[in-house]
Amino acid sequence: MTNLISQVFKNKEKKLITFVTGGDPDLDTSLEIIKTIINNGADIIEIGMPFSDPMADGPTIQLSSNRAISKGIDLDSIFNLTSEVKKIKSDLPIILMGYYNLILYFGISQFVKKCKENGVDGLIIVDLQPEEDEDLINELTDNHIDLIRLITPTTNEERLKLILKNASGFLYYVSIMGITGQQSANLHDLEKSVAFIKKFTNLPVVPGFGIKNSTDVNKICKIADGAVVGSSIIKIIEENLNNKEKMLSEIDNFSKDLKNGTLI
Repeated sequence: MTNLISQVFKNKEKKLITFVTGGDPDLDTSLEIIKTIINNGADIIEIGMPFSDPMADGPTIQLSSNRAISKGIDLDSIFNLTSEVKKIKSDLPIILMGYYNLILYFGISQFVKKCKENGVDGLIIVDLQPEEDEDLINELTDNHIDLIRLITPTTNEERLKLILKNASGFLYYVSIMGITGQQSANLHDLEKSVAFIKKFTNLPVVPGFGIKNSTDVNKICKIADGAVVGSSIIKIIEENLNNKEKMLSEIDNFSKDLKNGTLI
């Protein structure tokens, strides 16, 4: 079976991963936003599962979660969304990002089954520690779904080796300490960290957090295998809630610009 995330990274081109919260500002518009981003060349789509207490996320993404929840978006809605996204481009990897409580409440085996049925290729579970991932890992392995692990600036060698045991797809490097959407990464520190990680793994390393625009993307892509951008896209949604046409137009221009940033 073809692993789409691994396939994406087979060539040496730098990758753009975009994040949006599923169902923000509503389900239909969310799909239009994702379609726009796909048409502009995003390599992987990361979709947030709305959660009432997203502790790793800054105010922008927290508000997007609240907007989605207020529209009744739940995991079944998210799976409907991923299924529709897969119809747009069947070979484009889709990652769901969220918190473990959602999965436990839904039921681990049922959740992974739904992921498989609806075209989900990978998961990022922000608060799942490697010491506690066995139940989920077993289900994901059986269904050929990647668990993308987070590496932070404080991850030491011993911890890194533990995290790498069950990591697949790529590694998401949290390029700043703190929450999403805040200050930009220190490029010198980032370069050292990526070099350190690559001593222990062949998995691609893709930084996220604090990457705001195409200039940031370009700088990051000179160091790592790609870049993740989320809060800046969601900010466009937030600022244009009453003007869908303008929202989609700005996201169209912004996502084109982001993709151009990967060209180095």
